[in-house]
Amino acid sequence: MLRPLFFFVTLLVCGLSAQAQYEANWNSIDSRPVPTWFQDAKFGIFIHWGVFSVPAWGPTKSAVYEQYAEWYWWRLLDPKAATYKEFNDFHNRTYGKDFKYQDFVKGFTCEMFEPADWATILEQSGARYVVLTSKHHEGFTLWPSAQSWNWNAVDVGPHRDLAGDLSQAVKAKGLHMGFYYSLYEWFNPLYKSDVNKYVDDHMIPQMKDLVTRYKPDVVWTDGEWDHPSETWKSTSFLAWLYNESPVKETVVVNDRWGKETRSKHGGIYTTEYDLVHDQTSVGKKIEHPWEECRGIGGSFGYNRNEQLSDYSTSEKLVHILIDKVARGGNLLLNIGPTADGRIPVIMQQRLADMGGWLRVNGEAIYGTRSWDKAPAVTADTKVYYTRKGNDLYVICTKFPEQSLTVKGVSKNAKVSLLGYSGKVAQAASGSDLKITPPSLNPATNPCQYAWVFKVANAL
Repeated sequence: MLRPLFFFVTLLVCGLSAQAQYEANWNSIDSRPVPTWFQDAKFGIFIHWGVFSVPAWGPTKSAVYEQYAEWYWWRLLDPKAATYKEFNDFHNRTYGKDFKYQDFVKGFTCEMFEPADWATILEQSGARYVVLTSKHHEGFTLWPSAQSWNWNAVDVGPHRDLAGDLSQAVKAKGLHMGFYYSLYEWFNPLYKSDVNKYVDDHMIPQMKDLVTRYKPDVVWTDGEWDHPSETWKSTSFLAWLYNESPVKETVVVNDRWGKETRSKHGGIYTTEYDLVHDQTSVGKKIEHPWEECRGIGGSFGYNRNEQLSDYSTSEKLVHILIDKVARGGNLLLNIGPTADGRIPVIMQQRLADMGGWLRVNGEAIYGTRSWDKAPAVTADTKVYYTRKGNDLYVICTKFPEQSLTVKGVSKNAKVSLLGYSGKVAQAASGSDLKITPPSLNPATNPCQYAWVFKVANAL
């Protein structure tokens, strides 16, 4: 009698377990919810760092993609690139025609890299997660990957596990740690000769090693455009990631898993400098969880050619963050460290300013969602809205000189200005709430760049 009962219980447990499993197809993979932590975090830091950080050069007056210093190797060898001549002229003039890209690894020394200091800078920026390039399209890995023998940061260059050291420091600060990973490699002989063997023997084992070794909360893939997701075996990897990996409950992935997948399959959708496949989405709310990635300047990798005018101001960056969050997205803001392991001071300054604003106004950013009834943003008003529970946040990117009217709120609503200890005058007329901004002076002004009126019990 015990054996049938045991068999029945075993079947029941296995059946429940099987129902929770994700299959290697997009219908199943796409059914997995994006972990809540990501939608609550709102602000992350992208880090592009690698051998490309040694030449650290790109033009600054070209189209966006042509400015990317991390594409240095490709631009040197691609005569179809609009900036091919510019890259070659700079390279030959600076290093000589016989200097190969691989020779740059000797300059990727990272002797100034202090992971604890980086983690402090990142934490104080107000970011809640970090995504480091574990491997860009050049194929060089920042960890001791067996699949990239003699082309990784432990075997050559700094002789150090950069990914591991930073991951440990970032997690110690209570931030989520993730990794960018390029599916393809420009000049890997195996990739060029047999992409299927490359995927089976190189890419998949490498990705599983990265996940198993460092347990990241984000796997941010790129370089997917050469092949459909079937060639990359993306759904098979994601089924493993969601069913068996040590981060199956918490990991967030993006939508770059094949040339057909952006804004269609995977996890979060990703825009880049507001460039998306569906251009009608720019400036509008995207219903699916999404994230905008961009640099402080025009490049992701550090670009020595950039001037002050090429960098976004702190005010602009705060406004970008507000815009993305109010439309239901996240901002993944990139920094490009130097080859010796420093975060450029101008980037530190921008991050510190964003952190200062968030320390006052983070309540209107973290854990919020877009407000379905928010009026359209206009050039005159520049007012954005977020919500959290029954509370509404009215975010003004310029301090209002006249009263504001918020429509469709509860008569029990109570208004305050975040960071300001004084009272804010308000008047209700039906479901309309009139907010009269207080008069501020340098002593009472709570912040710079943008101001937030909290409307408690508004909804």
